Amino acid sequence: MAGAAAGGAMGRGLVQRGVRSGCGDAAGRGVSAVRVAVLMPAGRSSSPRSRRAGARAVAHAWRILRLLDALGAEARGEEADTVAGPLRVAAFRSAALHLLPPALERLTARYPGVEPQVRVVRELGPGTAGEVAEGRADLGIATIGTTSPVPARLIGDILLEEPYALVHPVGHPDPRSLPLVDWAENCSSYTREWWAGQDWIPRATVEAEDDGAVLSMVGSGLGMAIMPTLSLTGAPPSVQITSLGRGRPSRSVGYVTTPGPAGTSAVRALIRELRRFRTPPASSGDHRMEPGL
Repeated sequence: MAGAAAGGAMGRGLVQRGVRSGCGDAAGRGVSAVRVAVLMPAGRSSSPRSRRAGARAVAHAWRILRLLDALGAEARGEEADTVAGPLRVAAFRSAALHLLPPALERLTARYPGVEPQVRVVRELGPGTAGEVAEGRADLGIATIGTTSPVPARLIGDILLEEPYALVHPVGHPDPRSLPLVDWAENCSSYTREWWAGQDWIPRATVEAEDDGAVLSMVGSGLGMAIMPTLSLTGAPPSVQITSLGRGRPSRSVGYVTTPGPAGTSAVRALIRELRRFRTPPASSGDHRMEPGL
């Protein structure tokens, strides 16, 4: 099923998993009724994604495969009193750049046998939580309450609250007069409510691909932006960061996983390292933080 969902055939998926032909034939017959009745109705695509039930079943299949992969690593790690094996992490851009690296560096320094695999995912639609829910990641770094809702069947916790700040070119006499630069992943529902109540914020006239492009455009004098703390890590000297004052919006950043991977040693070890970041890492632009306008 996982092989078919990835655009191939069931037989090809079994070969990729190292299953010999005789066993593969038996496995194919064993799930045939399920495939026909639930996953692949007549007249539809041969992919299990042709129905919502198929997508849910495929997610379970990926998680089962992942736990089978973890079985050997868990046993070897227990015997050697260490943690080892692949660790699949999905994260949005600024978390992948600024939050994950120090946690993964400490994790791999303590457990060299852990093999992190990081995938950068936009926080739109299913987002990083969707990668975890569909079995493609063991753990996701997600924005909670933003454009990507966290499925109810996931478990997790908030790691930090990122306050937003006004970002504009250094030395500009009237930052509020500049056009607003934004990107699709930026706002939580609370931030949108706060935004709507600020009559000095114009409608965005420029929408960039990601927060890095926004910061670059602001640094080039093309506009102002309202951005969360992680996105401002490493802000260039041409950018000034101004506090939005009391009542400023923030967004919650946390981790999400499912009960199966949550019990593996590698995921538990990474969560411990992530919990050491209860506050955002300091931005190189902090020394330019000015009082609210």
